[in-house]
Amino acid sequence: MRHKVAGRQLNRNASHRHAMFRNMSVSLILTVRSEGKEGEAKVPGRIITTLEKAKELRPHLEKLITLAKRAAVAEQAAAEFTTTAEKNSDAWREWRKSDKWQKWANAIAPAVALRRRAFAALRDKLALEILFDDIAPRYADRQGGYLRIARLADFRLGDAGRRALVEFVGDNDRLKRQRRAAPVVKSDTAPASTAPSVAASEPAAPEAPVAE
Repeated sequence: MRHKVAGRQLNRNASHRHAMFRNMSVSLILTVRSEGKEGEAKVPGRIITTLEKAKELRPHLEKLITLAKRAAVAEQAAAEFTTTAEKNSDAWREWRKSDKWQKWANAIAPAVALRRRAFAALRDKLALEILFDDIAPRYADRQGGYLRIARLADFRLGDAGRRALVEFVGDNDRLKRQRRAAPVVKSDTAPASTAPSVAASEPAAPEAPVAE
């Protein structure tokens, strides 16, 4: 019985699955800065894989986005105590010896720890930079649900695997267009009435005789 054993094995052992999800996560994150050049993804923020892999990848990557969002909050709190002085300058040395540096170090420590946790899962410096600098600010006001899975109609050649695309929510959303009402044409002159006039429809009254 498979008690407390969640997730699909995907015909792989644990180390193989972890390596596969790491590679898929890095591939999806790197497509965010894709410009459609040769050798790059045609659509930024989207990859195509099997449906079963896509369902297992989504919670794995969404947890990393949550880590990046938590790190952004810690970095904003530490910005209050930071300095703009150049490193190793006199002003920087004074800040380094002051109480502000101690407060900054305590405030930035959670962000550093979260970055290290994310790097341990990705093992790619460029992907880590995109995750924390580009993706996390995009979902600052969104509570979960950062990835979308859409099934594709055609099956994979060879083993007829069910294919699906995984993409970040927000980039390729289909916006519903509101139907516009037909414009009303206003003419300057009123249209001529087709109904016969009252004077023309009534018979003319006989003229009274003129007395001589």
